[in-house]
Amino acid sequence: MRLPDLIRLTTSSFIAYPMRSFLTGLGIAIGITAVILLTSIGEGLHQFILAEFSQFGTNLIAIQPGKTQTQGGNVGMFGSVRPLSLDDAQALRRLPYIEHVNPSIQGNAELRANDKSRRTTVFGAGHDLVNVLNVSVQSGQFLPDDDPSQARAFVVLGSKVRQELFNGINPLGSYLRVGGQRYRVIGVMQPKGQMLGFDMDDTVFIPAARALELFNRPGLMEVQISYQPNAKLDNVVAGITALLKERHGREDFTLIPQEKALEVLGSVLNIITFAVGALGGISLFVGGVGILTIMTMAVTERTAEIGLLRALGAQENQVLQLFLGEAMLLSALGGLAGLLLGVGIAQALHLLFPALPVHTPWAFAVAAEGSAITIGLLAGVMPARRAARLDPVEALRTE
Repeated sequence: MRLPDLIRLTTSSFIAYPMRSFLTGLGIAIGITAVILLTSIGEGLHQFILAEFSQFGTNLIAIQPGKTQTQGGNVGMFGSVRPLSLDDAQALRRLPYIEHVNPSIQGNAELRANDKSRRTTVFGAGHDLVNVLNVSVQSGQFLPDDDPSQARAFVVLGSKVRQELFNGINPLGSYLRVGGQRYRVIGVMQPKGQMLGFDMDDTVFIPAARALELFNRPGLMEVQISYQPNAKLDNVVAGITALLKERHGREDFTLIPQEKALEVLGSVLNIITFAVGALGGISLFVGGVGILTIMTMAVTERTAEIGLLRALGAQENQVLQLFLGEAMLLSALGGLAGLLLGVGIAQALHLLFPALPVHTPWAFAVAAEGSAITIGLLAGVMPARRAARLDPVEALRTE
């Protein structure tokens, strides 16, 4: 049998039974649509969350007071935790590989300026915050590199605070009361937006030493460190651990490298994306059952045609190729329609809900189309083998 004849015979059933072919392909199309839609949303969330965590850079280490561990019994005096101090932060600056160190404390206080008041987040920080967290100043300057014990009463405004309290007025040089204390405005930050629900623009920044007094806290909430990109993380962690153990007498702190956190988070999100795609893949299995059913019916309906082909000299493998080709073509066309439909719905959802992150992973799209063709092939094997093994004489008798 010539290839053009094989192609013509394979596609002839589509023309002869258009509704049946449409419904068969529809089952695969729905499955592919579900896979593409779910994985597009899953991958979009994956990239959004990783971008949120990595927008401040990846060569960061956060140091928090208290050791993350489980222990039993009464630990007595050894159970106390020494707070992280400004002196600890100053000492960390002298370590090798360390680029910037930012002492951090956060709270909430009332702001007053120009007969307006607003309660918002107050971030106690050091001079290096702009370098550690990859933020920038829009006008003026950030907090100066003062002696922590003699920090001046300066404040830097987030863009939203500036808009709310100094709308239409240049705030630089003006005075702002933070929790009842008088501060001079020396800068305004560039808009940064939200980071996992925390609005960086609805914030004011004051020296960490003054924030400790304002919130009456014995120590810092966190120290953020940025290290040289070419430095080995293990060496940096070892240096920080040795220094703080020497200063505190024991390891009563926790190091959280951003790089490790992103690796763990990425692995978890990959599993979630795969699981979501697998749920959509169930629809593909249902579509494969539909192809198996339709192809079995087609063999029964076309028994006489098969007998005639065999009587005219068609070999078993040619009949097998005929029905396998039909099953694969049905699944391939259904898969292509599903791809277009899935991508279209995903993009439409993104247009309707711009806050919903959507990204179609083309690796998943190619894998889904390949899976559709494979399912069509597997679903068509049994009916095709049955057709190929029909006795020509017995098949012609059914006419």
